[in-house]
Amino acid sequence: MPFNDISKPPPELPSPVLTAVLPGVSLLRPLSRRGTGPGMIILAADYGESLAITDGVPSPLVKWAEEGYTVVEIKAEALSSGGGSPIRSAVEALYGCDVCEPKDKIGLTAYDSELWNIVAPTLVNHPSIVVAAVYADASQESSSDPIAGVPIPVLQHLAGKPVGDPSQPGRTRNVKKYYYPSVTSSKFATPFQDSFHYNTEAISHTRNLTLFKKEMDGPYFDLETIWDEHTYYEFADRSVEHTMSTMVQEPYVNHVPTMTGGIGRTKLSHFYQHNFIFNNSADSELELTSRTVGVDRVIDEFIFKFTHDQMIDWILPGVPPTNKRVEVPFTAVVNVRGDRLYHEHIAWDQGSVLRQLGLLPEYLPFPYPLPEGSDLAGRQVEYRVPVAGIAIANKMRDRNGGPSNEMFDFKIREV
Repeated sequence: MPFNDISKPPPELPSPVLTAVLPGVSLLRPLSRRGTGPGMIILAADYGESLAITDGVPSPLVKWAEEGYTVVEIKAEALSSGGGSPIRSAVEALYGCDVCEPKDKIGLTAYDSELWNIVAPTLVNHPSIVVAAVYADASQESSSDPIAGVPIPVLQHLAGKPVGDPSQPGRTRNVKKYYYPSVTSSKFATPFQDSFHYNTEAISHTRNLTLFKKEMDGPYFDLETIWDEHTYYEFADRSVEHTMSTMVQEPYVNHVPTMTGGIGRTKLSHFYQHNFIFNNSADSELELTSRTVGVDRVIDEFIFKFTHDQMIDWILPGVPPTNKRVEVPFTAVVNVRGDRLYHEHIAWDQGSVLRQLGLLPEYLPFPYPLPEGSDLAGRQVEYRVPVAGIAIANKMRDRNGGPSNEMFDFKIREV
């Protein structure tokens, strides 16, 4: 495969450097490996340092640059007296930037509805701005200060429940609405303040990418190759440095059953060095059974096959080697930001791993009283543990690899 030679140092991550356009208006070049990308304008209230990454959460400016866009950020201070001139300056800055390619289609994301309402009337003067997203409160739909309309495709991310008839469609000719009833403030997408909600922001961001890439013709990246490159460095070449070079500045990995991995470059590098890349058996193998590729993620189903011939503490922490062979189905949800990985959520059936190693008994004591009327009420009983061994791998590999519903016959037994 045409991946980097691990005998040589991997390419360094780009260092973000802000270019001042106006007071309160800054440009950041793409932080992707490609190094070029279309223009994105973001409108944001003051959230602190524009280049901050705190607890693995990047500023909006950094996040869009990692997605591969050339980004101009307009802070509230620049709009308080400038009207539409900061937008004009932002567009001109993008046109004058050598790495902003292509230049004819620009996106706009407003993290504050007040700023959006200032800018929206001026967008007719900037035909290169072809798509937008705005964060607002659902209550604004029935307020005296509604969300301004524009003649380009717009996503509205609305905090709270719909106002009025919830059966009415959330889409008009050029507006698509998404409601987020679990959050109470439109600031849920603005980091570094109390209303920020990590998961909800992530969902809204993926929705933005889906529309923006369609309307702006990209940027598109080969997500499958990026993921395959990452796993190649993990399992074939076994290089910590090259594995990390495929990831954004502050990535994270979580193995769900054992909660192993790491948040941030320092902790994740330590995990890969001491607990993962060199802690897998020599015969470890990934057998892919399905793959779904989305706008910003790859979702794999695969069978992880290995011999437990050493302490493999990311999957079996504290368990000495049993020298037994294991084949267990995995799922991997891999979020790719631009052309680098951001996170991996990896899950598997830990019960099946333990069953295949002979460490999970077929029956276990049932410690609760049985329902009244049960034939064994008041007696000591055991339940048959509803966990299968290698059979679950066989059935994932081949739907006819084993019968369905056999566990429906499982019963308790008296001790």
